[in-house]
Amino acid sequence: MSWTYATLLALLAVLLATTVCDLLFCPSMLEKNNNKKKIYSPTLGQLRRIFMKEADASNFFRKRSRRAVKSQDEIIAEQRQVLAADERKREFHEEKRNEFESYAEEDNDEQNERTRESTEQWREFHYDGMNPPHEYNRHTA
Repeated sequence: MSWTYATLLALLAVLLATTVCDLLFCPSMLEKNNNKKKIYSPTLGQLRRIFMKEADASNFFRKRSRRAVKSQDEIIAEQRQVLAADERKREFHEEKRNEFESYAEEDNDEQNERTRESTEQWREFHYDGMNPPHEYNRHTA
């Protein structure tokens, strides 16, 4: 039982440490204390990439609304994406067609081989030794 208490105590210590670290290295706290020495935090750079200033955000949405005309670069980029998707689709269908053709050819060859084997077996079984084997199907009088 003592090991469960030790494990629980260790997990609580880790949780407390991470919570305290997050509070100490909070970006808002760092911005308020500009005159103090800044502490390096790996999450600070990531948060700056995710969150932007309010003016930048409003300019971002004002820059191009839904009904605005797309720039030539955007049109060209979209056309490139469509052409690349069409090329991938064409290659995929061509590969599937080639796979099916090879499968159909193998299946046809196997069917022909089975037919030939069954024909040979029929000839051997029905050959009576009286007539040459190539005349197995002729009716003689």
